Amino acid sequence: MDTTAHRRRRDLLMSLLGALTGIEFLENAMFVFAVSPIMHGVGAPPQAVVQVQAAYAIACMLVLVKQHWLAEQLGYRRYLCGALALFVAGALACAFSTTLDGLTAARFLQGLGGGALFTSSRVLVNMSFPPAERAPAVRRFIIFVFAAGAIGPVLSAFLLAHGNWSWIFLGIVPPALLALAGCAWLLPDAHPGRAPMPWAWGGLLLFGIAAVGLQMGLSEASYGLFAHPWQVAALCLVALVLMGAFAVQQWRHASPLLHFRQLNSPVYLTGLGLYFLYYLLTNFGNALFPVYAEHGLAFSLGTTGWLSSLGGLAGWCMALAYLRWSKLLPNKKPLMLAGLGAMFLAALWFAFVPAGSSAYALWPGIIAKGCFGVLMVLPVAGLSFRELGEDRFAQAYQAKNLMRQIAISMSTAVATVLVHARADSVQAGLGGGSHAGAQATLVASQQIYLVLAVLVLLAIGVVAKQKRLL
Repeated sequence: MDTTAHRRRRDLLMSLLGALTGIEFLENAMFVFAVSPIMHGVGAPPQAVVQVQAAYAIACMLVLVKQHWLAEQLGYRRYLCGALALFVAGALACAFSTTLDGLTAARFLQGLGGGALFTSSRVLVNMSFPPAERAPAVRRFIIFVFAAGAIGPVLSAFLLAHGNWSWIFLGIVPPALLALAGCAWLLPDAHPGRAPMPWAWGGLLLFGIAAVGLQMGLSEASYGLFAHPWQVAALCLVALVLMGAFAVQQWRHASPLLHFRQLNSPVYLTGLGLYFLYYLLTNFGNALFPVYAEHGLAFSLGTTGWLSSLGGLAGWCMALAYLRWSKLLPNKKPLMLAGLGAMFLAALWFAFVPAGSSAYALWPGIIAKGCFGVLMVLPVAGLSFRELGEDRFAQAYQAKNLMRQIAISMSTAVATVLVHARADSVQAGLGGGSHAGAQATLVASQQIYLVLAVLVLLAIGVVAKQKRLL
């Protein structure tokens, strides 16, 4: 029979695992919202964020590739305590950076810590709770994740209004230190007597070169896509070929870093593709909205933060409703289509809001955009891993989050390239004038929202045709 102490410890562990992922999501939401002030603070143009994000993504991907090895050899307590220590050190280094290169290096350090949090905490939910207790743990995990998305933008705006851009990084330090203390107290240690595993330098080096090449291509696209398109395309192509070589090497290796052969499930691979669509669309929209609202519609930073958080709050409320009533609809395809439909309507709404509109005019689009994430990703999350079983879940989640980092980098780079290139083109046509910059940004953003609407329509077609995730 459960004792009071055991129940309390179990509840604390549930909250800790949700908070670990929430911290990483919160920090990234704050960073994306505050891109312009951060880049201005280190004397760099907004497009330079692609270089900074690339450093974070590379670090995360390197950690994710070694996730299984690190967790097995160190144990989750030491692994996550070390990861949080790196995350805090990276945040402090970011806060005190004075140059673009310094910020890039600091974000790489922070990514070495942040890359461990999402995958490890979700895997620990399955490891720490038997099936009878797992549903409450998963619910709390989801609630923390969506709460972080709701809090991030408005907290970022508050810190910028009452401090400066450095507080975006300093603000995440206290919750990260609290989580570190929780990991030291609540998480399991390594299994005694565990045999050492080989480090597998060859696979890690090949993946590292491929990841750096891909991120360099995406970073270069933010500056030279239209001036040197073939060079950018060639760099990305070489990186993708190296990624393919890494996949082949891992498939044939007796002790791979990523267990591709164990993940050859049609349902899982379909889910992975839908995850990719979700991360691509949602991060594209997240990168575009602050530029559209603050620089196009000329809203204040605080108003833009509240609007972004309103979307997060809508998503959080929808997540609560989904957790309560989704079991009444066994076929989840209608929910996914409804989510994509909401994103389509949001993109169209933003594309036709006239200049000079109040913040209230954006509310319908904001709420629809917030509902998209829940209705799209939660059905996919619940169905993608069902064929793999407990023994392959950790490797499957590791590969999924590796794909997540690639999708985030791609969508951020593409959104950054499109909005700045199109705004420059529109402004050149408008000529000078005090309002030409804001008008050009608004026109460019609304045209890109139409492009996003077309992409969502294509995604609707993909989801409507698939029959595996039912």
